[in-house]
Amino acid sequence: MKHSAITICRIVVFALTAAGAVAHAAVPPPVAQALSAAGIPESAVGLYVHDTGAERPAVSHGAERALNPASTMKLVTTYAALELLGPAYTWNTEIYATAPVQNEVLAGDLIIKGYGDPKLTLENFWLMLRNLRARGIRDIRGDVVLDRTYFSAEDYDPARFDGEPLRPYNTGPDALLVNFKAITLTLIPEADNRGVRIISDPALPAIPVVNAVAISDTPCGDWLSKLRIDAEAGPDSARLTLSGAYSRDCGERTRSFSLLHPRAYAGALFTQLWKELGGTFSGTVRDGAVPPGARLFSSTRSEALSEVIRDINKYSNNVMARQLFLTLGASGEGAPGTLDKSRNMVRQWLVQKGVSAPELVVDNGSGLSRIERISARTMGEMLLAAFRSAVMPELMASLPVVAADGTMRKRLSNAEVAGQAHIKTGTLSGVRAIAGYVLDAKGRRVVVVFIINHANAASAQAAQDALLRWVYRAAR
Repeated sequence: MKHSAITICRIVVFALTAAGAVAHAAVPPPVAQALSAAGIPESAVGLYVHDTGAERPAVSHGAERALNPASTMKLVTTYAALELLGPAYTWNTEIYATAPVQNEVLAGDLIIKGYGDPKLTLENFWLMLRNLRARGIRDIRGDVVLDRTYFSAEDYDPARFDGEPLRPYNTGPDALLVNFKAITLTLIPEADNRGVRIISDPALPAIPVVNAVAISDTPCGDWLSKLRIDAEAGPDSARLTLSGAYSRDCGERTRSFSLLHPRAYAGALFTQLWKELGGTFSGTVRDGAVPPGARLFSSTRSEALSEVIRDINKYSNNVMARQLFLTLGASGEGAPGTLDKSRNMVRQWLVQKGVSAPELVVDNGSGLSRIERISARTMGEMLLAAFRSAVMPELMASLPVVAADGTMRKRLSNAEVAGQAHIKTGTLSGVRAIAGYVLDAKGRRVVVVFIINHANAASAQAAQDALLRWVYRAAR
């Protein structure tokens, strides 16, 4: 009898374990229904749900599949950066002079050395030059030298990803990337003369804008499709021509473009802002390096990394993510930063975290790639490690809050999970992904990863939202 009882107990334990394994492999019913309605087979899905306080995942379906994660790859880059660089890490942009300043005149060269600041915006660049004027430089008699050597000058084709080289998200990384090398056009209908005013910011002589747009009284609708935008872009100058019709009902609308080479853009912006600040400059703008003996004149510090990653994750900024990714390699293995150095840093860091990722393919760290791959399990285990990390508060605070901000601002606004989850999104043609943390109905943090690679992925939002609802309510 005693042996029989033991045998029965073993059978029951085995049966429960087997049942648990099946449950862990199953897609939650509401999610399965939404996938079916979208025409997405479960074989195209990687799904991983794990309570941070549990030993095993609650759901693990297709979790080993190597899938394109789109912008959820930014979680790998930003978490690695928080641990390898530290939340307080900042980027300097330094200004050197090759001659002393006398009577507000610099008879030598002015060198601007960049270290990959991901957010050297128009405003920050202007403040840097304003500080330079306040320090007593008015007339620059030599050249303005741009030291961009902190990152490797690797060939970059902005048209390679999707054939849209003028879109700012396709801007390549650069050690001295100023204002994402973008100009923003604002279209304003003017009632008095029945015309359309176009404002360029910044207004650079190197990028003239030709306005041939006519005003119309038709409904706004898809206003971009009614415009024709012709660009003639060269390495040192460009020309934009806008024609077609623009509806009065559209009000003010904006569109940004990235046209010039980083050196040409930084040079054009420097020349324009320096003139506006009352400075004069008679030399040329050229690439170069800080020469021996040059004197450090001033240094500008960026926002802290913990602030920078909020822009990267909440608004899925690809350019800033690529800048951060190259910084990992330059900081960890020495300048110049290269993609290979950064990839090595990320792989070594994951090994140290105890996260096995044999399927991992890292391209540029932003997710704007057709070759990057990760499994739902690897992403989930990394998020579990992050939850136990000292930098967890900074990482979680950088993620979009469901129904509140970032790329999740307009989703699930009337659901119970609204405001209760920090979720990074990822979107490419044929790819939809979410990854992050849900605070469930019992106050437990749950890691959620849901990656879909399929031709019908654009219809997957209902399934992903169903998963977030299910995770929140499952505790009940």
